[in-house]
Amino acid sequence: MIFDAIFTNIVGIGVALMTIIIVYYKWRYQYWKRKNMPYLEPSIPYGNSASPLRRKEHSAIRLKRNYDYMKSKGWKHGGLFTMLTPAYLVIDLDYLKNIMTKDFQHFVDRGFYYNEKDDPLSAHLFAIGGQKWRNLRTKLTPTFTSGKMKMMFQTLVDCVPYFLEKIETDRVNQKPIDIKETLGCFTTDIIGSCAFGLECNTFKEENSPFREYGRKFFEMSRFSMLKTIFSMNFPNVARTLGVSLTPKDISNFFIKVVNDTVTYREKNNFTRKDFMQLLIDLKNNKLAVENGYKHDGNTLTNEEIAAQSFVFFIAGFETSSTTMTFALYELSKNHEIQDRVRNEINTVLAKYDGKITYEAIQEMKYMDLVINETLRKYPPVATLTRQCVKDYKIPDEDIIIEKGTFIEIPVFAIHHDKDHYPDPEKFDPERFTEENKSKRHHYAHIPFGEGPRICIGARFGLMQSKVGLTSLLRNYKFKVNQKTMEPLKMKVKSFILAAEGEVWLDAEKI
Repeated sequence: MIFDAIFTNIVGIGVALMTIIIVYYKWRYQYWKRKNMPYLEPSIPYGNSASPLRRKEHSAIRLKRNYDYMKSKGWKHGGLFTMLTPAYLVIDLDYLKNIMTKDFQHFVDRGFYYNEKDDPLSAHLFAIGGQKWRNLRTKLTPTFTSGKMKMMFQTLVDCVPYFLEKIETDRVNQKPIDIKETLGCFTTDIIGSCAFGLECNTFKEENSPFREYGRKFFEMSRFSMLKTIFSMNFPNVARTLGVSLTPKDISNFFIKVVNDTVTYREKNNFTRKDFMQLLIDLKNNKLAVENGYKHDGNTLTNEEIAAQSFVFFIAGFETSSTTMTFALYELSKNHEIQDRVRNEINTVLAKYDGKITYEAIQEMKYMDLVINETLRKYPPVATLTRQCVKDYKIPDEDIIIEKGTFIEIPVFAIHHDKDHYPDPEKFDPERFTEENKSKRHHYAHIPFGEGPRICIGARFGLMQSKVGLTSLLRNYKFKVNQKTMEPLKMKVKSFILAAEGEVWLDAEKI
């Protein structure tokens, strides 16, 4: 009888708790209705999201479906839920312009989780917000001027020979080329050299630590995915618990590399024309009053140098290799476009004695069109986020976006919207001629974001992409190998857009 009573009590408590949870969910899911905001009906427990453990498509594809439905209803915006967290999805590009630029002071933060105490590498420019972000952005912006890019240009070109040697070896051995992996090694060498002043030797060393740790960072296990979701939804609790999203071995490796590099350069009075040197000069306040360096007067710590070098490395090698991969895939499917790019390369380089120079790649205007169309069709960061930092009244609407609300910016969906880009699946670089661009809303193409939080390294990323494509296309013709799984399907768990099964190409020497 005692057992029966205990069992009955446990069942009763369980039923009561479940009832409370369900009632709370249903009350929470009325959030947008109470604000008179059109919204998509969520379902318990994941809201409008898929189960993080059973996803069948990339999150940007799912968000595009929500975007398309809302737009078909004539909505300018709409409400969504990620589990219990409300999210605001912007559809109208004028509203998007307000959020990213005009009314930016309300949407300064990205809403990314970071933990400066327990995970110092997470406190980088991409993630932090508020005044801390403003101060750091002001300090770092002058390091990405065209003059600084030109200063680092030779470092990029110095990485080309090993890159071409790898392509040639695969060609001679009649091996299909895993072009993403090969380009990933190339960009790892570049960023490793520019961000850390070190030779990564990814083509010589099969298990180069820079390549291994860079690859590992983007591998999302179920546990790391759940940690990320928990931290994003309950950041203060996660910080109290000391949750770190950067694996300890990755963190230890990069912090040690930075500390060793800084110590060596300062001890030996050694300087080098790279990103690391600019950070060291900021640390020692050498740039505070010259070349436009004006900031709060506080210098950088070694931990801050490590965090900025880390995000420059992680963002720089993966996004650029992704862009070049998809560009080469499309050029391999469209040989007329490939030939036209190659003709431009040969024509321009002929003016510079066949050398790849900073001035030469600036003249490659059709190359720009190809890269822009690639970034339209395959934006590496397919969804951007913002977080409302103070209550915001939507213009011409009786709706207040409350402080703390997440903003979803559906880059992939906007780039594939047939109202902005007719026949969006077609690869057509002519969309980006000055004449055609002038006919579109400026915010219809936002691969690097827009406004004050536009990607600070965009110029560097474009520069290394153009160097890589120029090096390849002047020497080889490319075709799609049958190992490529077509039509392309995007990897489900990848944060950066990536093709399932990878992109495999055949190279033919010119």
